[in-house]
Amino acid sequence: MAQLDLEGMPRRLFSCTPTRLTTWLDCPRRYRFTYLDRPTPVKGPQWAHLSLGTSVHNALRAWWSQPEDRRDVDSMADLLSAHWQGGGYRDDQQATQLRAVAARWLTDYLATQDPTDEPIGLERTVATRTDRLALSGRVDRIDERVGEDGVTEAVVVDYKTGRKPSTVDEARSSLALAVYALATERTLRRRCRQVELHHVPTGDVAVWRHDDETLQRHLRRATEIAAEAEAADEFVPQPGAQCGWCDYRAHCPEGQAAATQRDSWDGLPDITT
Repeated sequence: MAQLDLEGMPRRLFSCTPTRLTTWLDCPRRYRFTYLDRPTPVKGPQWAHLSLGTSVHNALRAWWSQPEDRRDVDSMADLLSAHWQGGGYRDDQQATQLRAVAARWLTDYLATQDPTDEPIGLERTVATRTDRLALSGRVDRIDERVGEDGVTEAVVVDYKTGRKPSTVDEARSSLALAVYALATERTLRRRCRQVELHHVPTGDVAVWRHDDETLQRHLRRATEIAAEAEAADEFVPQPGAQCGWCDYRAHCPEGQAAATQRDSWDGLPDITT
């Protein structure tokens, strides 16, 4: 909702995450349901692909949290089982099959990682401020590396479990990764310019190295999006095929008309390949 400006009073910062900003871009009505309506409308069923992604993320956090001498790739199947989330699957058989697939992903991915490289952040919340925004986010992993100029710096690592490998263009254009880099630099007080998308199913890594200008460009875009969302009085839906995946489809007539409700397991990878 629009914020009142009181003369002589400092302007209240707009608190947001990259997810909040991109939700506004995707659909203002979903933004309203998610961040403004209280009580929050009841969501639809859990999505299996999100359960799978969360399970993989949590297992990786647990693996890196262990002492170095216990970071054995053969232990990953047990860690995955311990952190498995089973919501949204068609049945127990499908969940069991996907857990075996995910265990293979993780084992292969970790074989490409050096267990002696100690992360400086795991699921770390980072934050930064401007004169308009209070930005925050949670980074999957923050590595510490020495740059080409010999300066030790932080590197943002974001895990992905979707069907397609991530691309360099995705890493370059990601508002979330740019915000994470800015917030990591502010929180940890060390340079952070490199961001990486690690696609766990294939082991592919998409790398982008920001400079001051590209980071500021993303920050300006974040400020523009936040200003639109903050000033909004109407929250017009953006109906389309994506409405079949929306958690709030049951509360949106336009979304119901635009797309059929997807089954909760439709976003899973094809385990026959």
